[in-house]
Amino acid sequence: MREGERNPKIRRLAQTVETVIRGKPDAIKLAIICLLAEGHLLIEDVPGVGKTTLAHSLARGFDCSFRRIQFTSDLLPSDILGVSVFHQDARTFEFRRGPIFANVVLADEINRTTPKTQSALLEAMSEGRVSVDNQTHLLPRPFMVVATQNPIEHHGTYPLPESQLDRFLMRIRMGYPEAGAEKEILRRHDHRARPEQLVPVLSTDDILEAQASVTEVRVEDPLLDYIMATVDATRSSEFLLVGASPRGSLALRRAAQALAYYEGRDYCLPDDIKQVALPVLAHRVIVSAKYSSPHKRGEEAEKIIEDILANIEVPL
Repeated sequence: MREGERNPKIRRLAQTVETVIRGKPDAIKLAIICLLAEGHLLIEDVPGVGKTTLAHSLARGFDCSFRRIQFTSDLLPSDILGVSVFHQDARTFEFRRGPIFANVVLADEINRTTPKTQSALLEAMSEGRVSVDNQTHLLPRPFMVVATQNPIEHHGTYPLPESQLDRFLMRIRMGYPEAGAEKEILRRHDHRARPEQLVPVLSTDDILEAQASVTEVRVEDPLLDYIMATVDATRSSEFLLVGASPRGSLALRRAAQALAYYEGRDYCLPDDIKQVALPVLAHRVIVSAKYSSPHKRGEEAEKIIEDILANIEVPL
């Protein structure tokens, strides 16, 4: 692969997903970067813009196990993790694995279930394992949770707490398609590709190899200082009640490495950090009540992060 030339395997994965998701190359790119960085993705947007389809298409783009969990108010932690069943004849317990034991898990409408069930994902997302009845069970690798939620409808929902949001490497929005892309969707609606029809172009070993390569991408000291200055600015901003944690610093570094690898480089640039700063940091900060409205805090957080980036000197 020549310098600056995108990884051909990763490019094939992006092209495969784009056959289903029209007009959203940036969202697809960020989803793949999240996968390469061994992170979890939160897709937050209004209904009907392709959140679930993006998650499903990404999973079908490589040869992996995929499970979809529809989150509802009556969902229990055992419905996600699994349950131990007692066999009368053998007088032993057998653990029956839940849908969390898959390479890609789609947590659809995650804010519709109770905090107790939401918290069942914490250990899985942080450590790649689950504990049931004092037994620890490792999850398959690669492992990625893609969660969706509707930010507009609040009746009967349970907003994710900050501890849960912090486990997501990125939060992205799909947005409405541009006019040309939407017209193409209308024209091809009856003949469009569907996620379940996609032919995998990569194996799980390919993804694991790529994830290992991401960790080798160089991040020089001036860029580490740039990351620290950006995160420190969120902690001292008068507009933010809570700034990004050290986990946010690590997430920003890892996402920048994944972007550099996606672009075919073995070193990071300042622009890599700037490109991923919004989706990595905006959901990790809390806007002060004096400067926010309840229904626009996500957008306000992004604007504050943009202003912070604009006022920090970029290393040359």
